[in-house]
Amino acid sequence: MEQLQGMDASFVALETPNSPMHIGSLLIYDPSTAPGGFVRFKDILRFYKERMRFSKTMRQKLVKVPFNVDYPYWVEDADFDLEFHVRHVALPKPGDWRQLCIQAARIFARPLDLNRPPWEFTVIEGLDNVPGVPKGCYAVVTKVHHAAIDGMSGIDLMQALHTTEPTVTPPNEPDTWKPEKYPNKLGMFAKGYVRAWINPFRQMSVAAQAVPGVYRAARGMIKGDFGLNAAIQAPKTRFNAKVSPHRVYEGRVFELSDIKALRSLSEGAKVNDVMLTIIGGALHKYLKHHGELPKTTMTAMAPISVRSEGEKNTMGNQVSAMIAPLGTHIADPTERMSYVFEQTSRSKEMTNAIGARQMTEASKVSPALFMALGAQAYTRLGIANFNMTPVINTIVTNVPGPPIPIYSCGAKLISLQGMLCLVDGVGLGHVVQSYVREATISFTADRALMQDPEFYSECIQDSFEEMMKAAGLHKKPAAAKPKSKPATRKKTAASKAQAKPAAKKAPTQRAAKAS
Repeated sequence: MEQLQGMDASFVALETPNSPMHIGSLLIYDPSTAPGGFVRFKDILRFYKERMRFSKTMRQKLVKVPFNVDYPYWVEDADFDLEFHVRHVALPKPGDWRQLCIQAARIFARPLDLNRPPWEFTVIEGLDNVPGVPKGCYAVVTKVHHAAIDGMSGIDLMQALHTTEPTVTPPNEPDTWKPEKYPNKLGMFAKGYVRAWINPFRQMSVAAQAVPGVYRAARGMIKGDFGLNAAIQAPKTRFNAKVSPHRVYEGRVFELSDIKALRSLSEGAKVNDVMLTIIGGALHKYLKHHGELPKTTMTAMAPISVRSEGEKNTMGNQVSAMIAPLGTHIADPTERMSYVFEQTSRSKEMTNAIGARQMTEASKVSPALFMALGAQAYTRLGIANFNMTPVINTIVTNVPGPPIPIYSCGAKLISLQGMLCLVDGVGLGHVVQSYVREATISFTADRALMQDPEFYSECIQDSFEEMMKAAGLHKKPAAAKPKSKPATRKKTAASKAQAKPAAKKAPTQRAAKAS
């Protein structure tokens, strides 16, 4: 039995029917690399079952303390049922990219059952008309509660359920997992009650450790090295309202080499600055089209991982955050890039002065009861709809993916895009992710706040192309390739696999736009 940390517990407290607090991915696999050239659903179940032992997340469920006087606990689930967590569906014909996005959004919008281990994987077949995806591929939509993982531990989870070679061999290590008895509620309450009394002393200790960082931050603000103007001046937008239970999802895929080349627009810029600038340009175009472009810059919260090497494969969240201005008020891509780089550099200095790790440690001593009551009051009173200045407008989280191809059940992962939770006041979130030679920008939005996700996806593409042109890197459209008639092969439950095509690419930005 293991107790949640403060930040992990906050995600449980924030859970509502309209705001399920899980994160996940849309994964696309090519089964032509698997033994026999195909993958059945029961093969996937067997593969996951064999690799459960490599992840602490998969077989643990949440147990709440009575009256929320303390943080919940993780307990090994004695009733764990793999087939409850892994589902199987198919797209209706024609099975194109837009249908896949709609299905992924519908699945992702549904809350997890918190009486069971909080995760679900849904296998989706019928992708034969997704442009850029080989025939016979299947997708998997993953959902894991944010209390269990952050972006980096999510990558650890993916590594547990994937291999670096297509050959499927059972693990040599024995599975030593054992279920646990349900903890005594009276005992949990008594322990939580005592903890509540000693918590102020723990808070004083953390506050004392934070004094040097606060001093450095105050001194920096006085000198003008960095400030809080970006957070204070965040404008109110359509995305800063109470969210509905419905979601939309879309994404764009770029060549990682192109994204790295765009760093030349501003000396010293990082890949993350490029992605923030692309998103800033997309929001500029989108809101200008709707006549809602604010005069000041929109801001994003950018999570920062503080997970150490020794904390790999551990559950929970080890993250801090910084405020990242997006330069949405600047139309010129070069000027916007310079602005974003300058502002994010100042934000990083502010975060470093306070201490990113120290900010994370402070969250671990937040009172559990007041955390839960505050989260419920914020939602029930609809505070996000009040005419007040938001702290942030959106979220942009950067999650580096594997630099080499990985396989699940022998099927090669050819596309990796992220999905994330939304809360009242933040109805749009972006995941920036890399995988081998590709970089993706995907977004999850509230359907009531963004009814035209295809258009916003086009805005992301247009923003990227404008930056490429400004950097002198604009590429000419590739010539259309002649279609070849594929040879058929054995149909299966998880893939109606066709002959292996000459090129295997994830859905490109051009392909997604065409769909």
